[in-house]
Amino acid sequence: MWEPERVPNPDLSVGADNKQRWNQPAHRRHGFHNAHRLFRRAMMVRARRPVLLTPAEDATLAAMPELATLTGRPAFSGLVCAQRGKVLLGRHARDFPEDQPHSIQSVTKLMMHLVAGRMVAEGLLDPARTVEHYLPEIGSGYRGATVQDVLDMNVMNDFSEDYDDPQAECYTEEIALGWRLPDGDAAEVTMLDVVTGITSSDVRNHAETVNYLSSNTDLLTLICDRCRPGALPALVAEIADDAGVADALHMSLSPEGLPAFAGGGCLSAADLARFGLLLARVAAGAPGAPGMAWNAGFTQAVIGGAGKPLPEPRGFVRYAHQMMSNGRWIGHAGYGGQFLLVDPESGLSCAYLSVLENESGYDEDYMAETILCLQAIAEAVAKR
Repeated sequence: MWEPERVPNPDLSVGADNKQRWNQPAHRRHGFHNAHRLFRRAMMVRARRPVLLTPAEDATLAAMPELATLTGRPAFSGLVCAQRGKVLLGRHARDFPEDQPHSIQSVTKLMMHLVAGRMVAEGLLDPARTVEHYLPEIGSGYRGATVQDVLDMNVMNDFSEDYDDPQAECYTEEIALGWRLPDGDAAEVTMLDVVTGITSSDVRNHAETVNYLSSNTDLLTLICDRCRPGALPALVAEIADDAGVADALHMSLSPEGLPAFAGGGCLSAADLARFGLLLARVAAGAPGAPGMAWNAGFTQAVIGGAGKPLPEPRGFVRYAHQMMSNGRWIGHAGYGGQFLLVDPESGLSCAYLSVLENESGYDEDYMAETILCLQAIAEAVAKR
């Protein structure tokens, strides 16, 4: 009998630098623009009723030097700033069409913010409980930590998210997120394998700043799945419906079929802006409005000052409930150069997509500058 010749998947196999091809610097831009079809496995959902966005270019915003900074970078992919159904700014790189999905990386954590807040409101999830109440098999890396500490990135353990270290645990985590394959014929680790294998001698974070770990979001994913077994894919679909995505929301899946809320989302710039508009509506807490099944108070607590600040150079940003805020805007950053900034008071949503092509794929100064530029645009809109 003829046996077909097989070769390792060229996009998902790991190279000498411990990165799969689509995340290596020479291929990263193509990878981020095509991640939705390169992942090992993924779900895709489209909204029943997309939110209409109408072009309404704002000449004052278009003339801002901060816009020139954001769009003039070699890393730039796309920027859409929308307010109440109007696109005030829409810019796309030549190699990034308006309807092209883009990996949004950790901006996806904002979907976990919605999911966890929903389960808190429904009485399924108690942030004051320890992790082992929901996941009895958890290891020392999280045993004794509260769900609130996990939500707020306020746990210390041995998981490393140092993108400059090619052997950091976050790269092994990518197997569980469906982004890469293990060596040879080794079994793919699951999300549960990753979080239960993390160790710690003291889970308390004694620092004044957060300890940002994507494994926290993986743990929350598992806990929310225990709270409502099998419901997470449907909640992803509900988010897509409430945001009114016009094209599609793609989400990578773990080997056990769980959505990769830690960073597996892919959206066009306009659809990411639509998601931001949903967050603005949630934060406003309008009773009976579409999308109000989510927990407005959970979002408002972040704006109100919950959580610790990020380390410098982003010390002006606080982190709580899987969300970033400066006390006015809410949002989140993503590996590679992504940021979603939402001002609930003005109703503005600014979605920024880019792809850093340095060795690590990350730059703290770049991200701080990105936030400050988007913040300046938001402040200009608020003053109108």
